[in-house]
Amino acid sequence: MMLDMKIPSPGESITEVEIAQWLVETGDYVDKDQIIAEIDSDKATLELPAEDGGTIELIAQEGDVVEVGQVVCRIDTSAERPEGKEEAPTEVAKEEPQTAQASANETTAAATPVDENVKATPVAAKMMQSNGVQGSKVKGTGAGGKITKKDVEYHLKNWLEAPSSGWSGSREEERKRMSTLRRKLSKRLVAVKNETAMLTTFNEVDMSAIMEVRSKYKDKFKEHHGIGLGFMSFFTKACTEALQHFPTVNSMIDGDEMISYSYVDVGIAVSSPKGLMVPVLRNAETMSLAEIEAEIKRLAVKARDGKLSLDEMTGGTFTITNGGVFGSMLSTPILNPPQSAILGMHNIVDRPVAVKGKVEIRPIMYVALSYDHRIVDGKESVSFLYLVKEMLENPERLMFGGKPPVEVLLNL
Repeated sequence: MMLDMKIPSPGESITEVEIAQWLVETGDYVDKDQIIAEIDSDKATLELPAEDGGTIELIAQEGDVVEVGQVVCRIDTSAERPEGKEEAPTEVAKEEPQTAQASANETTAAATPVDENVKATPVAAKMMQSNGVQGSKVKGTGAGGKITKKDVEYHLKNWLEAPSSGWSGSREEERKRMSTLRRKLSKRLVAVKNETAMLTTFNEVDMSAIMEVRSKYKDKFKEHHGIGLGFMSFFTKACTEALQHFPTVNSMIDGDEMISYSYVDVGIAVSSPKGLMVPVLRNAETMSLAEIEAEIKRLAVKARDGKLSLDEMTGGTFTITNGGVFGSMLSTPILNPPQSAILGMHNIVDRPVAVKGKVEIRPIMYVALSYDHRIVDGKESVSFLYLVKEMLENPERLMFGGKPPVEVLLNL
């Protein structure tokens, strides 16, 4: 019996997707629920599982843009499993989060190991084994850094004879179609520049107090909560407190109306093999530092493995991005539409600063707030960023709604 496999609907408003890559070839035997392809929508990269076991015939090609509901492959369910073929894995490998930034060195369990700590699609693994290629020498471009058939072909064609110094001195060019996600992102970024009155205000934060808290309590924090204490939780907490005092920064424009929110859904920009993703922490204003760290890590792992759902990336009322992990000293972050503000963190550098009339060396981070001047006034944006700075330099204020403890005591 031939089973026609159609593209399922990834979510509302999505009518077409792109076949990013096939993880199997025509004639391969696939198991039910085995991941056979990755598909790109304009919001996320999703996996396509086999609806039944059997021999597969591919109809759509990699790079094809297909409509939701279109047949992309057929499975002959009457075919018998080849002798000696083991059942393909269908579940995602156990998550072992490392940092709040997604790592390109972790992959999904749908890949087949070639060398130790190397993941590849079954087709790519077979090609490397037959050609005697070490997986550690091949650069993977699949989800989570997974090695694909195209990666092996490129390696065999260009790098087996390449000098170890890097550049080969060739004059070759490579042209490839941008993914649906990247094309959509490009249009959105241009729209932000053209349709908003975006400005950026800057300040600097003395990170001494936060670093002292981390140094003193990080081991006890991890022992008690089972998770590391990073900078992102402090910044998220400071922003949620400051947004209570400056609600327009937590608002957005809808036609001729301004929508303000009684909650804060914070988008946290994380790096993934597919590019920058912005998963959302729902009701971040109610979270403790430990809850923020745990949720960021959970979402970052899913971004790393290409497992983020559309729901986890939609919405958001405010965004934080940390270019400091890549060494950025200062930047002007671009708005994440339709939001009206985004906070940019940067690297921490020891700098000479004046403290009570004396020059001292302090760990300083430059911070930037980009905002839509159509609804956020300069006074509000500057005051918001200054309050964030004050809370980070005096962490005890994070417990009292952004106010100094003595003012809370005096009910001021």
